[in-house]
Amino acid sequence: MRTFAVAAIVVALTLSGCTPQPGVALPSTDAVVDYQLGGGYDPAAGIDGVVRDSTDQPAPGLYSVCYINGFQSQPADRDLWLRERADLVLTRDGAPVIDENWPDELIFDISTAANRTEIARLLDPVFARCADAGFDAVEIDNLDSYTRSGGALDADDALEFARLFVRAAHDRSLAIAQKNAAELVSRGRDAGFDFAVAEECQRFDECRGYTAEYDLVIDIEYADDLSSDIADVCADPQIPTSTIVRDRDLVTPSDAGYVFASC
Repeated sequence: MRTFAVAAIVVALTLSGCTPQPGVALPSTDAVVDYQLGGGYDPAAGIDGVVRDSTDQPAPGLYSVCYINGFQSQPADRDLWLRERADLVLTRDGAPVIDENWPDELIFDISTAANRTEIARLLDPVFARCADAGFDAVEIDNLDSYTRSGGALDADDALEFARLFVRAAHDRSLAIAQKNAAELVSRGRDAGFDFAVAEECQRFDECRGYTAEYDLVIDIEYADDLSSDIADVCADPQIPTSTIVRDRDLVTPSDAGYVFASC
């Protein structure tokens, strides 16, 4: 966990205007946060924080966010869910509903309170692992999975499920980020999310929606899909102050495809 003093946290939050849940901490709104989901590596000089997978470790001395795929299964766990908890997997005509963007992931059936409670219970050890490892926050992916459910799920289902994740995080003094779903920012804030992680909000002209609700927005633009060159993207007055550009595959610096730039 980040080793700065409590007084420094208070000063940073006061200056940034962030008002997270009592007991959790956020970095300043202009923190440079590296998105390292493709594998953790030593952050470069000037990096204030990292986002890493829940199976990884936090970066010593930096604000560290733990990635959790909360609304869909991890690819490696696909067969496990189908074998042991198929009743919690969204299906149509007896077959799993497939997310075409991530065909190896299963969409969880969060259409009932009972299912939401049980899935949250099964995922709770992941929150515990993030907290025990020393992460400061979690980001929950695929809040928008309801949009790929063929009408079986809706935004109300997603937000009710999100509230269970918010509770799991805050009970462990972890901040929690809304991931994407710009159309839900107001309701996401009401559900208890403390900050946002947005992918390509500049590319899709969504940044103002996030910054209208959240003081801290960590934006990741992808180099293969920029609306213009990096300098022009970073000059856009609408982007959050915590914006970086990364390669789509989020590879490590030893890979030839690695890209990192901070705005």
